[in-house]
Amino acid sequence: QVQLMESGGGLVPPGGSLTLSCTTSTSITDIWRMAWYRQAPDNQRELVASITVDNRIRYTDSVQGRFSISRDNAKNTVYLEINNLTPEDTNIYYCSCKKAIFGADTWGQGTQVTVSS
Repeated sequence: QVQLMESGGGLVPPGGSLTLSCTTSTSITDIWRMAWYRQAPDNQRELVASITVDNRIRYTDSVQGRFSISRDNAKNTVYLEINNLTPEDTNIYYCSCKKAIFGADTWGQGTQVTVSS
């Protein structure tokens, strides 16, 4: 079972930026897809960005242009850079992985991002 460890969340003023990191316990090149989701209280978990082992990237429309997902295979880490943060970006951000296209998601513990002045 792959374990995921997220980091990088925190309190950020509106207009600021931060980068979330997610490190896998196994080789990231053995994982078909890495993704970032976010979830606000009483809301469903929403997929915001994903990247496959062959670097196919997708974003949900609402974050296009402000979020950037990338991976460093040597560090077994995927990143989510978030720019021009707004209070609406306040959420818990979760990293997930699928080892195979029809496999189940494995989740990290989540990292809180709070956007406030």
